[in-house]
Amino acid sequence: MPAATSQSELLAAFDREWTKLSATLAKVDDNTAGMSTTDDQTTIKGVIAHRTHWIGLFFTWYEGGVAGDDVQTPAPGYKWNQLKDYNAAIYLEADARGWTDLLSELQAAVDRLRAFIAENSDDVLYVPGLYPWMNTWTLGRWAEASGPSHFRSANTYIRKVLRQAQAT
Repeated sequence: MPAATSQSELLAAFDREWTKLSATLAKVDDNTAGMSTTDDQTTIKGVIAHRTHWIGLFFTWYEGGVAGDDVQTPAPGYKWNQLKDYNAAIYLEADARGWTDLLSELQAAVDRLRAFIAENSDDVLYVPGLYPWMNTWTLGRWAEASGPSHFRSANTYIRKVLRQAQAT
């Protein structure tokens, strides 16, 4: 799916992917939230905590850029090729948490990101080089990666977990 190039496209992608993920999440309960696929140890809880965390990272990067800070992506002390190690702690911590709390935190993060997108024009979202940490991506592309793209991959993974659970 091609990346959005305007606020309206980004909001449409956001709403479409969030609606799909929300429908899938409605099928998950406390018991299934702790399940994973046969080929990946990541639980549904872990996936949801991960998506929430990465929306938070987006705002950390953005706010750091606004403040003129030296923003390090993905996180201080980590390179992009170290994401497996970085994400492992998120997954582990999520597995000990309550499903309702994780969903509530995800909803708050989703609401915040959608409001941010809706409040900013193309002049902010799609200007190349707005902040040094963005590299060649625009702020809108980073928001898309933290939101709709993550919603899509979470939905795919959770549906796979649910299908495998039904097959057993």
